[in-house]
Amino acid sequence: MPQTASQVQLQPQTLKSFEAYIRSAEAAMERTLRGSSQFLWSDASPERSQETREGQIVAQFWSGRGPLKVPSGLIHDWIGAAWVPGTTVKATLSLIQDYDHHTNIYKPEVIASKLISRRGNDFQIYLRLLKKKIVTVVLDTDHSVHYRSVSRTRWVCRSSTTRVAEVENAGSLNEIVRPPDTGYGFLWRLNSYWRFQERYGGVYLECRAISLTRDVPFGLGWMIEPIIQRLPKESLIHTLECTRQALLIKTS
Repeated sequence: MPQTASQVQLQPQTLKSFEAYIRSAEAAMERTLRGSSQFLWSDASPERSQETREGQIVAQFWSGRGPLKVPSGLIHDWIGAAWVPGTTVKATLSLIQDYDHHTNIYKPEVIASKLISRRGNDFQIYLRLLKKKIVTVVLDTDHSVHYRSVSRTRWVCRSSTTRVAEVENAGSLNEIVRPPDTGYGFLWRLNSYWRFQERYGGVYLECRAISLTRDVPFGLGWMIEPIIQRLPKESLIHTLECTRQALLIKTS
């Protein structure tokens, strides 16, 4: 990492803003599981629905045209959708819940993965993530994951980071895992909300990814902005595409 990118620390007011945003977002998501609201985001737009059925991965900001600025940070809220023909919700959950093999499914972004524990539909997992955009950042992350059945053909999943630590000199004898919430601040928090629906001889995958990063320091936009502005969308599309490809291989 160039020395011109200063290290920062997650501030209490930054985290407080993110937690308030998450509470509001989750309350709104929960309401869509009741009544007549659309279960799938892609169903709310005929254009999105058609593009998804045609094999495209559709992704955009949940609202607005950019991340939300909060004190000393940015909240990135992206939603993406894909459709996988010839598979089932059962097969999809089996694939995604195989956390010991996420390195095979989601490479090169996931370079190490491990299931720590499981109790029913609750999982504790570890992932070592590689983020590469101008510079390379390696992160050790712990996640708490909960799955829930809405109906026979519909499931939801909530995954939230419980630890994000930057790793220096990853894989070398001089490797250093920094304390959480310190370092360059390219990822402080990540909450992912999945929806799965079996329909039309396949499964719709939707993922809403809400992340917290540092803000863009004045004068360093050329280096910092591509990392924290573009990576959230690219990571979301990569995750959906890798999931789809793995399911297609599994059912072929």
